[in-house]
Amino acid sequence: MDRSSEKSIFDGLSAHNADLADEIRKRMFVFEDIITMDDRSVQRFVRDCDPKDLVLALKTANTDVASKLFTNMSARMADSIRDDLEVTTNVRMKDVEDAQQRIVSVIRDWRNETRSSS
Repeated sequence: MDRSSEKSIFDGLSAHNADLADEIRKRMFVFEDIITMDDRSVQRFVRDCDPKDLVLALKTANTDVASKLFTNMSARMADSIRDDLEVTTNVRMKDVEDAQQRIVSVIRDWRNETRSSS
């Protein structure tokens, strides 16, 4: 779901039942929640992400998220992503949001695999 649809749904839900909207928000994992993950977990899922998605996702990411990702990838990968970020211009917000959603999907898949193998 794109962010504008998500916002619209949560705005409507908040008007109807603010407590439920807050509870759902707390249980959702969004791209920016990467900063709450431990470093080892970030290192594991980053390996499964498409580097192109990382570039697009980082175009609008805040410095905390970017720092968390860069410090948990290999130096070579970080250099490559930084280089690609410099030359990647005029990206559509929809492409950025789609890339962030694909990364969140990788995280969810990784978490599900981790839970099922425990």
